[in-house]
Amino acid sequence: MSQPLIRVDNLKVHFPVRRGLLWQRQVVKVRAVDGLTFTIQAGETLGLVGESGCGKSTTGRAILQLQRPTAGRVYFEAVELTALRGEALRQQRQRMQMIFQDPYASLNPRMTVGSLVGEPLAVHELAQGKAKRDRVLHLLDIVGLSPEHYHRYPHEFSGGQRQRVAIARALAASPEFIVGDEPIAALDVSIQAQVVNLLQDLQQQLGLTYLFIAHDLSVVRHLCDRVAVMYLGEIVELADRVSLYETPLHPYTQSLLSAVPIPDPALEAKRERIILSGDVPSPLEPPPGCRFHTRCPYVMPECRHELPVFKEAEPGHSVACHLID
Repeated sequence: MSQPLIRVDNLKVHFPVRRGLLWQRQVVKVRAVDGLTFTIQAGETLGLVGESGCGKSTTGRAILQLQRPTAGRVYFEAVELTALRGEALRQQRQRMQMIFQDPYASLNPRMTVGSLVGEPLAVHELAQGKAKRDRVLHLLDIVGLSPEHYHRYPHEFSGGQRQRVAIARALAASPEFIVGDEPIAALDVSIQAQVVNLLQDLQQQLGLTYLFIAHDLSVVRHLCDRVAVMYLGEIVELADRVSLYETPLHPYTQSLLSAVPIPDPALEAKRERIILSGDVPSPLEPPPGCRFHTRCPYVMPECRHELPVFKEAEPGHSVACHLID
């Protein structure tokens, strides 16, 4: 295979918890992301799924260097993003953008749509004057908005329209890589399909590469080429879409997929749900060994003290589980 567009090597993001009024000494740290290694090929969509709080959004922000990693490396082609600072990093950010989850919070209510979408063009000095306006109108057109929306403010739009504005803003600097941080989670179900179809069309037209963070496994199956499953800051399974959904190997993945509704009532009635017991452990003090062992229905003695190795169980299908050894 060719060189991946994005390469993540042992990425860690830890947040210190401090106490004390004066000295603010660190007493513990939150292990939000704890040793991720994966690649994303140019033109593909990698889905990142898992429960709330498992570190998905932090992973996306750390790849784009919006959150500086505690350890590890992130490469954009041959460029190590984690080694860049200042102007060098700003120039690379033109090639990668983010679509945030909540279009109601990610758009400045004091700016018009024309200003919002045109801001990246001004920041990266790509266009000004009439060329800037023409570029913004073109972007509004390709995301399905009208030229008359140019002078309107975010509060005048619906949720779906606001997310289209956010997508247009992300496309303004002609990036190659986009992180979608649950870009459809805050939208009505009827609007979600329109935004997903728009993202697919833009990928084909512009040759984009996506990291798609989501909760909805049905959407992930429709949109993504490969899927990575996260649990408590770690990737427990990574495979292509077909392999993961038809033959999941990790018990956590199996439990997630058992909760996905099936449109056939007869099949839904026969299916056995896997109900996990207990709560997700705290990232302040993750359990030793396999982090999933406190909730796993197939837990073995070695799971409690031996960390499973994340390795390829089948061609293109990697998993971290003692059951697969």
